[in-house]
Amino acid sequence: MAGGVDVEKTPMEEQLRQLKLSGHVGFDSLPDQLVSKSVQNGFVFNIMCIGETGLGKSTLMDSLFNTNFESSPSPHSLPSVKLKAHTYELQESSVRLKLTIVDTVGYGDQINKEDSFKSVVDYIDSQFENFLQEELKIKRSLSSHNDNRIHACLYFICPTGHGLKSIDLVCMKKLDQKVNIVPIIAKADTISKTELQKFKSKIVAELENNGVHIYEFPVDDETVSEVNSTMNSHTPFAVVGSTDFMRVGNKMVRARQYPWGTVQVENEAHCDFVKLREMLIRTNMEDMREKTHCRHYELYRKKRLEQMGFSDVDADNKPISFQQTFETKRSNHLQELQQKEDEMRQMFVVRVKEKEAELKEAEKDLHAKFDKLKKDHTEEKKKIDENRKKLEDEIIEYNRRKTQYTQMGNSHHTLTLGIGKYLHFA
Repeated sequence: MAGGVDVEKTPMEEQLRQLKLSGHVGFDSLPDQLVSKSVQNGFVFNIMCIGETGLGKSTLMDSLFNTNFESSPSPHSLPSVKLKAHTYELQESSVRLKLTIVDTVGYGDQINKEDSFKSVVDYIDSQFENFLQEELKIKRSLSSHNDNRIHACLYFICPTGHGLKSIDLVCMKKLDQKVNIVPIIAKADTISKTELQKFKSKIVAELENNGVHIYEFPVDDETVSEVNSTMNSHTPFAVVGSTDFMRVGNKMVRARQYPWGTVQVENEAHCDFVKLREMLIRTNMEDMREKTHCRHYELYRKKRLEQMGFSDVDADNKPISFQQTFETKRSNHLQELQQKEDEMRQMFVVRVKEKEAELKEAEKDLHAKFDKLKKDHTEEKKKIDENRKKLEDEIIEYNRRKTQYTQMGNSHHTLTLGIGKYLHFA
């Protein structure tokens, strides 16, 4: 620059320009607009409860949402694992929540538990597939689509105090890339606090040794990083559920009454129920929904599109659009159809030639049979003609002799004598 110094700007400085507003514009109301829109549309949250029959899954759901969901006791004699989903419309203040609870009926009750996780994996994949198919439609309606993708999986661990069972490790390993797993120790009031701490440590160690990734509460948000970091150290949560209310002091609380005392569900000194509710519903529900869509569903979507033959890069590792991939697949598909059509046409020609050869051979056999029948007929006719000629000769001879006998009879005036003479003469 003439008369000055040319200062070279860095690329970052060229990209970022900070402007000061001369007055109030109003985009600071965007969060309020988002809140208002979200409250108007309502929220969706889907929970899957996995655990053996009798561990108190339904009771814990009633306790978490402070209501009574419809449920019936499950038998232990089911031949396979069945999943039952129930959807409820809940409202607290002005916020509506569409809650879906999926229960694994008969989980762990079979003698052969090898495929106990298969029904669970298939259900989760089927919900991903339903959402993917809605996304791939020409006319989409994602806002009104019944989104049943599982946002949180509460895995109920039996309070044995001896570590995880094989079925627990296998199932969680199959699910850790598909859903947010929150392990909880059910009926934690059945073991002492010392045993409970050892049990928790053993569970965490077994999960790490087997490479099972459970859901970790996010610590990147400054507003919740401290509490989430503390709660991550409390997993798995040891919980107690109850549908009974008892009076403790001046208020009614959820509790379980035993001969030796009372276990209060919402007393943090008795169990981790409050911590679980705080982390699951009040603090990290939206993060679970976001991770389900941005991590687990995206992973499933990526694998499914790769299975369909779609990719972001071509053979030369150059970017390629979805349309180009589709056109290429369409062209290849048409070529395959043309090739199959040609093969079928050639096969048809070969079959026709084979059939023609068979018909010619059959025609040849028919001609041979006809010629044989014609020859036999000719020979038979010749024999008949010979027999007829012989018969005619015999008739002629008979008539000649008859005439001769008649003449001989007339000459002797006696038929008997004529015959006798003829016989004597003969």
